[in-house]
Amino acid sequence: MRSEPAEGMFYAGSPVLLLAVCLIWGFTIVADSVQFLASITELAESTYVGTALPLQTCMRFLLTLISIRVVPVFVDWISWNWVFALLVVGPLFGIVSMARLKRLPDAAKIGGERRAGELGLSSP
Repeated sequence: MRSEPAEGMFYAGSPVLLLAVCLIWGFTIVADSVQFLASITELAESTYVGTALPLQTCMRFLLTLISIRVVPVFVDWISWNWVFALLVVGPLFGIVSMARLKRLPDAAKIGGERRAGELGLSSP
């Protein structure tokens, strides 16, 4: 769960509450980054993994740089209280993409199901 709009709503309030919301948001980002990287390593053809991982990392850094550059521009138009709501588009895209991926047959390769079968273990 992402909380970009919450940061804007707490911006003018309690600094401790804002810090708590930002920390939760930061921990969430770290956790989902691992999920996307794991998906690449388990779903990409082995000959492309070495290219796909840095490409995905560079794209995430590029999106971060764009966000850092664009947010101050929008602050002048819609204020700090609502500017972070614009960043919800990225997480929503990620949620929709992962939900679509989950419906594909290849999704069984994610999360160890393939390895459990290779080891003779039953997967849940």
